[in-house]
Amino acid sequence: MRDIISSQLLAALATLNHCIENCPDKEWNEPHGDAPFSQVLFHTLFFLDYYLSEDAEAFKAQQFHLENKSIFRDYEELVDKKAEQIYSRNEIVLYMNFCRKKVEGFYADFTDSDFLKATKHRSMTFLELAFYCTRHIQHHAAQLGLRLQLLSGAELNWVSRGWN
Repeated sequence: MRDIISSQLLAALATLNHCIENCPDKEWNEPHGDAPFSQVLFHTLFFLDYYLSEDAEAFKAQQFHLENKSIFRDYEELVDKKAEQIYSRNEIVLYMNFCRKKVEGFYADFTDSDFLKATKHRSMTFLELAFYCTRHIQHHAAQLGLRLQLLSGAELNWVSRGWN
C-alpha cells in the first residue's frame, strides 16, 4: 500500500508541477477572480507539508522551515483569513522539491496496518489523510490547469503514477 499511496501523491504533485513550469511570468501573481497563481500553489504545498507532519510544532520545526523563514513568515495559512503573501517561482520550486522528497520518504517504513492508525489531523486515519491530500492537490492542480488552458489552449497533462 505504501508504494501505491506514495505513487499517487507524487503523480498529483507532478500534475501541480506542470502548472508551476507552464505558468507565464506575467500571470504568476495576477489574481483571476480569486487568489494569484503563486498563492494557490503555496497553499497546496503548505497543507501537504502540514498534514505529513505530526503536529503544528513539528511542522514549524522542520529544518527546511528554519532555513527558509522568509517563505513561511508568520504562517498565515494556519489562520482563517484571506492570504496576503505572494511567492516567487523560485520559492515555490524550492518548496515543491522539499514536498516531493517528503512524500518519497514519509511512507518508507509504513506497514499496511500503519495506514489504519489515527493521525492528529482532521480525525482521519493515515490512509484517509493520504486520499484527502491527493484530492486536495488535484483540486488545485485542476483549477490552475484550467487557467493555463484558457491562456494557452493547451490541456493539462495526465500523470498516471509517480513523479513523471
